[in-house]
Amino acid sequence: MDPLERDDLLSLENYALERAEFRARVMAHKKQRTVHLGGHLTLIFEDRLSIQYQVQEMLRIERIFEPAGIQDELDAYNPLIPDGDNLKATLLIEYDDVEQRKRELVRLRGIEHAIVLTVQGHAPCVAVADEDMERSNEEKTAAVHFLRFPLAAARVAAWKAGAPVTLACTLPAMPVEAALTPEQRDTLAADFD
Repeated sequence: MDPLERDDLLSLENYALERAEFRARVMAHKKQRTVHLGGHLTLIFEDRLSIQYQVQEMLRIERIFEPAGIQDELDAYNPLIPDGDNLKATLLIEYDDVEQRKRELVRLRGIEHAIVLTVQGHAPCVAVADEDMERSNEEKTAAVHFLRFPLAAARVAAWKAGAPVTLACTLPAMPVEAALTPEQRDTLAADFD
Protein backbone atom coordinates (compact mmCIF):
# COMPACT_ATOMS: atom_id res chain seq x y z
CA MET A 1 0.00 0.00 0.00
CA ASP A 2 1.16 3.48 -0.76
CA PRO A 3 1.95 5.76 2.16
CA LEU A 4 -0.38 8.66 2.88
CA GLU A 5 0.49 12.09 1.53
CA ARG A 6 -0.85 15.52 2.43
CA ASP A 7 -3.15 15.48 -0.61
CA ASP A 8 -4.87 12.36 0.80
CA LEU A 9 -6.02 14.27 3.88
CA LEU A 10 -8.99 16.53 4.39
CA SER A 11 -8.53 20.04 5.72
CA LEU A 12 -9.63 20.54 9.33
CA GLU A 13 -12.76 22.33 8.12
CA ASN A 14 -13.71 19.63 5.60
CA TYR A 15 -12.93 16.88 8.09
CA ALA A 16 -15.27 18.51 10.61
CA LEU A 17 -18.04 18.40 8.01
CA GLU A 18 -17.41 14.77 7.02
CA ARG A 19 -16.19 13.35 10.33
CA ALA A 20 -19.33 11.52 11.45
CA GLU A 21 -19.79 9.70 8.15
CA PHE A 22 -16.05 9.00 7.75
CA ARG A 23 -15.80 7.72 11.33
CA ALA A 24 -18.76 5.36 10.86
CA ARG A 25 -17.21 3.98 7.67
CA VAL A 26 -13.82 3.47 9.35
CA MET A 27 -15.33 1.79 12.43
CA ALA A 28 -17.19 -0.70 10.21
CA HIS A 29 -13.98 -1.26 8.25
CA LYS A 30 -11.91 -1.83 11.41
CA LYS A 31 -14.47 -4.29 12.76
CA GLN A 32 -13.64 -6.63 9.85
CA ARG A 33 -9.94 -6.25 10.65
CA THR A 34 -10.17 -6.95 14.40
CA VAL A 35 -9.18 -10.29 15.94
CA HIS A 36 -9.75 -11.11 19.62
CA LEU A 37 -7.24 -13.46 21.25
CA GLY A 38 -8.97 -14.71 24.36
CA GLY A 39 -10.80 -12.19 26.49
CA HIS A 40 -8.07 -9.59 26.95
CA LEU A 41 -5.99 -9.30 23.77
CA THR A 42 -7.21 -7.53 20.65
CA LEU A 43 -5.34 -7.14 17.39
CA ILE A 44 -6.50 -4.44 15.00
CA PHE A 45 -4.87 -4.92 11.60
CA GLU A 46 -4.07 -1.50 10.21
CA ASP A 47 -4.25 -0.36 6.61
CA ARG A 48 -4.24 2.89 4.69
CA LEU A 49 -7.83 3.81 5.64
CA SER A 50 -7.43 3.05 9.35
CA ILE A 51 -4.22 5.08 9.47
CA GLN A 52 -5.79 7.96 7.55
CA TYR A 53 -8.44 8.07 10.25
CA GLN A 54 -5.76 8.14 12.98
CA VAL A 55 -3.93 10.99 11.26
CA GLN A 56 -7.13 12.98 10.66
CA GLU A 57 -8.08 12.57 14.32
CA MET A 58 -4.65 13.68 15.53
CA LEU A 59 -4.72 16.73 13.27
CA ARG A 60 -8.21 17.55 14.58
CA ILE A 61 -7.38 17.03 18.27
CA GLU A 62 -4.10 18.93 18.10
CA ARG A 63 -5.50 21.52 15.66
CA ILE A 64 -2.56 20.99 13.32
CA PHE A 65 -2.87 22.77 9.99
CA GLU A 66 0.68 23.86 9.15
CA PRO A 67 2.48 21.77 6.50
CA ALA A 68 5.40 20.81 8.78
CA GLY A 69 3.08 19.60 11.53
CA ILE A 70 1.00 17.60 9.07
CA GLN A 71 4.15 16.01 7.69
CA ASP A 72 5.28 15.10 11.21
CA GLU A 73 2.01 13.20 11.74
CA LEU A 74 2.35 11.45 8.38
CA ASP A 75 5.93 10.48 9.21
CA ALA A 76 4.79 9.06 12.57
CA TYR A 77 1.83 7.05 11.22
CA ASN A 78 2.87 5.95 7.71
CA PRO A 79 5.11 3.17 9.08
CA LEU A 80 1.93 1.49 10.39
CA ILE A 81 0.63 0.91 6.85
CA PRO A 82 1.47 -2.56 5.46
CA ASP A 83 3.76 -2.48 2.46
CA GLY A 84 3.05 -5.64 0.50
CA ASP A 85 4.91 -8.45 2.23
CA ASN A 86 3.70 -7.89 5.77
CA LEU A 87 0.73 -7.15 7.97
CA LYS A 88 0.76 -4.50 10.67
CA ALA A 89 -1.41 -4.50 13.74
CA THR A 90 -2.07 -2.62 16.93
CA LEU A 91 -2.11 -4.97 19.94
CA LEU A 92 -4.35 -3.86 22.80
CA ILE A 93 -4.18 -5.46 26.25
CA GLU A 94 -7.60 -4.78 27.71
CA TYR A 95 -8.79 -4.99 31.31
CA ASP A 96 -11.68 -2.80 32.49
CA ASP A 97 -10.56 -2.74 36.13
CA VAL A 98 -7.60 -0.35 36.56
CA GLU A 99 -5.98 -2.30 39.42
CA GLN A 100 -6.31 -5.60 37.58
CA ARG A 101 -4.80 -4.00 34.44
CA LYS A 102 -1.79 -2.83 36.47
CA ARG A 103 -1.22 -6.35 37.84
CA GLU A 104 -1.68 -7.97 34.44
CA LEU A 105 0.74 -5.63 32.69
CA VAL A 106 3.39 -6.80 35.14
CA ARG A 107 2.46 -10.47 34.69
CA LEU A 108 2.36 -10.18 30.90
CA ARG A 109 5.76 -8.51 30.51
CA GLY A 110 7.22 -9.49 27.12
CA ILE A 111 3.88 -10.44 25.58
CA GLU A 112 4.57 -8.24 22.55
CA HIS A 113 7.35 -10.67 21.57
CA ALA A 114 5.08 -13.72 21.91
CA ILE A 115 2.41 -13.01 19.29
CA VAL A 116 2.62 -15.40 16.33
CA LEU A 117 0.75 -15.74 13.08
CA THR A 118 0.67 -19.13 11.34
CA VAL A 119 -0.37 -19.85 7.78
CA GLN A 120 -1.14 -23.58 7.66
CA GLY A 121 1.76 -25.53 6.18
CA HIS A 122 4.35 -22.89 7.12
CA ALA A 123 6.42 -22.13 10.19
CA PRO A 124 4.90 -19.60 12.61
CA CYS A 125 5.81 -15.95 12.06
CA VAL A 126 6.67 -14.15 15.29
CA ALA A 127 5.61 -10.51 15.27
CA VAL A 128 8.25 -7.80 15.30
CA ALA A 129 7.17 -5.44 18.06
CA ASP A 130 7.47 -1.70 18.61
CA GLU A 131 10.05 -0.88 15.96
CA ASP A 132 9.68 2.85 16.52
CA MET A 133 10.36 2.76 20.28
CA GLU A 134 10.38 0.35 23.19
CA ARG A 135 7.09 0.41 25.05
CA SER A 136 7.91 -2.00 27.87
CA ASN A 137 10.48 -1.91 30.63
CA GLU A 138 11.99 -4.30 33.16
CA GLU A 139 8.88 -4.16 35.33
CA LYS A 140 5.88 -4.21 33.00
CA THR A 141 4.60 -4.21 29.47
CA ALA A 142 2.56 -1.42 27.91
CA ALA A 143 -1.16 -1.74 27.20
CA VAL A 144 -0.62 -0.88 23.50
CA HIS A 145 1.97 -2.28 21.07
CA PHE A 146 2.54 -1.97 17.35
CA LEU A 147 3.33 -5.23 15.57
CA ARG A 148 4.63 -6.18 12.13
CA PHE A 149 4.24 -9.68 10.71
CA PRO A 150 6.81 -10.18 7.91
CA LEU A 151 5.48 -12.82 5.53
CA ALA A 152 7.57 -14.46 2.81
CA ALA A 153 6.09 -14.95 -0.66
CA ALA A 154 5.25 -18.64 -0.03
CA ARG A 155 3.17 -17.74 3.04
CA VAL A 156 1.37 -14.99 1.15
CA ALA A 157 0.63 -17.36 -1.76
CA ALA A 158 -0.75 -20.00 0.62
CA TRP A 159 -2.82 -17.36 2.42
CA LYS A 160 -4.31 -16.11 -0.86
CA ALA A 161 -5.01 -19.72 -1.90
CA GLY A 162 -7.21 -20.12 1.18
CA ALA A 163 -4.91 -21.78 3.73
CA PRO A 164 -6.20 -21.48 7.31
CA VAL A 165 -4.52 -18.73 9.34
CA THR A 166 -4.23 -18.59 13.13
CA LEU A 167 -2.99 -16.04 15.61
CA ALA A 168 -1.66 -17.03 19.00
CA CYS A 169 -0.01 -15.74 22.10
CA THR A 170 2.77 -18.10 23.18
CA LEU A 171 3.55 -16.36 26.46
CA PRO A 172 3.12 -19.02 29.19
CA ALA A 173 1.16 -16.51 31.28
CA MET A 174 -1.50 -16.22 28.55
CA PRO A 175 -1.60 -19.10 26.05
CA VAL A 176 -4.46 -18.24 23.69
CA GLU A 177 -5.15 -18.90 20.03
CA ALA A 178 -7.74 -17.81 17.46
CA ALA A 179 -8.36 -18.82 13.87
CA LEU A 180 -9.16 -16.11 11.37
CA THR A 181 -12.60 -16.45 9.88
CA PRO A 182 -12.69 -16.85 6.10
CA GLU A 183 -13.96 -13.25 5.90
CA GLN A 184 -11.06 -11.94 8.02
CA ARG A 185 -8.58 -13.96 5.99
CA ASP A 186 -9.96 -12.54 2.72
CA THR A 187 -10.09 -8.99 4.07
CA LEU A 188 -6.47 -9.08 5.26
CA ALA A 189 -5.29 -10.78 2.05
CA ALA A 190 -5.99 -7.48 0.27
CA ASP A 191 -3.11 -5.96 2.26
CA PHE A 192 -0.66 -7.99 0.17
CA ASP A 193 -1.68 -6.32 -3.09
